[in-house]
Amino acid sequence: MEEAASRSNFIWDAIDQDLAEGRYTEIHTRFPPEPNGYMHIGHCKALIMDFLTAEKYGGKCNLRFDDTNPAKEDTEYVNAIKKDIHWLGFHWTGGEFYASDYYDKCYEIAEDWIRRGLAYVDELSKDEMREYRGTLTEPGKNSPWRDRPAEESLDLFRRMRAGEFPEGSLTLRAKIDMASPNIVMRDPAMYRILYKEHWRTGSKWCIYPMYDFAHPIGDALEGISHSMCSLEYEIHRPLYDWVVEKSANLLPARPRQIEFSRLNMTRTVMSKRYLRQLVEGHYVAGWDDPRMPTLSAMRRRGYTPASIRNFVDLIGMSKADSVVDFAVLEHCVRDDLGNTAPRVMAVLDPLKVVLTNWPDGETKTVTLENHPDHPEMGVRELPFSREIWIERDDFMEVPVKKYQRMFPGNEVRLKGAYIVRCDECVKDENGNVTEVRCTVDLDSFSGSEGADRKIKGKTLHWVPAEGSIPVEARLYEPLLVDDLGDEEEEGADKKDFISRLNPDSLTVRRGYAEKCLADAETGSSFQFLRTGYFCKDPDSTPELPVFNRTVGLKDTFARQTR
Repeated sequence: MEEAASRSNFIWDAIDQDLAEGRYTEIHTRFPPEPNGYMHIGHCKALIMDFLTAEKYGGKCNLRFDDTNPAKEDTEYVNAIKKDIHWLGFHWTGGEFYASDYYDKCYEIAEDWIRRGLAYVDELSKDEMREYRGTLTEPGKNSPWRDRPAEESLDLFRRMRAGEFPEGSLTLRAKIDMASPNIVMRDPAMYRILYKEHWRTGSKWCIYPMYDFAHPIGDALEGISHSMCSLEYEIHRPLYDWVVEKSANLLPARPRQIEFSRLNMTRTVMSKRYLRQLVEGHYVAGWDDPRMPTLSAMRRRGYTPASIRNFVDLIGMSKADSVVDFAVLEHCVRDDLGNTAPRVMAVLDPLKVVLTNWPDGETKTVTLENHPDHPEMGVRELPFSREIWIERDDFMEVPVKKYQRMFPGNEVRLKGAYIVRCDECVKDENGNVTEVRCTVDLDSFSGSEGADRKIKGKTLHWVPAEGSIPVEARLYEPLLVDDLGDEEEEGADKKDFISRLNPDSLTVRRGYAEKCLADAETGSSFQFLRTGYFCKDPDSTPELPVFNRTVGLKDTFARQTR
């Protein structure tokens, strides 16, 4: 695959032009996550673009946490975000910062604006402010307090900081244009009163800057050259530029904001609000539940950093909104694991097979390659004797048309071992098949002279009844039965969201696997032959290893693109 940094996109074209025109001499980017939840796959487009751009141009990338809302933020999320960034292979070469680092500077700029007539303290309630703002087709109207004297606004603002007023009673608004066709520019709020202790600044502040105010100030203070963000902030770009321009006397740099389309995926929740609801409502086992779209969950499920970076590279950067099929991500995961994951055999829904003509007490050693395309990965051995386990789906007493696995009278090959012929099955009192009895062609051992005999039956995977270990396999499907669409936006019906959760998103099976999996390290990945790619879960115990299915073997995306 061509290196991502060697291919261009419209953002890099714009940066190339900025450098050629001398607008900037060095490239400095930043990744600004809000620490109010774990990062999910939707954040990766911005994350990778921010860090990769700095790498491409020999610049720096800052990690700056947008901690302007103390009501929802926590150090747990900060630590998780940093771990995810390192896992993806990136480092914040420009330093680690927080929006709260700049609270004093934000306050200084706010007072400067008030003195210069660029901001005022407003007493409209939220509902009144919404009413005064107007609509997309009608201009807003000025607040009754818009023209109050600067001295009065400055006094009120200082008293806001001193904690003299209740939450929601006063806000500081920028004085721009209530008739602007861009509704964002209609005197946006810059500060609000919030009596919440901040996890970094404690109780020092009871007024907090809004994102649209603090973000451009943070960019400019850090010397950011290009502030890249998702497309919903395009309408905010005039405000971003206005804040920087009106604060130029107190700021060292003039960043440029560039927008790109968000990453949207089928049957995937991209709203932190919904993800938090899943965790707090115990619909999942935590932020790292392998069904979640968070990076910590994907890491636990067995997704690789390379597969996620390749996925973002494959979908590319554009300004056109689109929805990516989840199969594209699975294709990238499968493509990476297919080249690196050792092969093993595991039977997840076991059915016992007795080889009736196998000599009593005899055991033969079967040698299998760990990877068919990488002989340097070595081989492994496992015992073959009278009783083995196969998948229940690999036997059918009355076969359907074109069924080529095990059924009475049919021959199949056991992977790396013998050809066997199914003779009969044993059932319990309820008619359920409990055992299959077969005859072995003792001259058909894999690699021997008789191994070339052609049969119509398929090759089946298996594990020895003696010499295997019990395992738990967790099989995952998408969290949603369908796509949320626009209902993922703010104000959507939470009850309806919960009703669309997939009741079959997790299936747990108990089966048997090769003994070599007992010593596998947590987080290591394997291909279970004919079943899928699996990753060892932290819930594993010495008595019962647990494996999460990372992805199945069928690649629907690859078939669609042939």
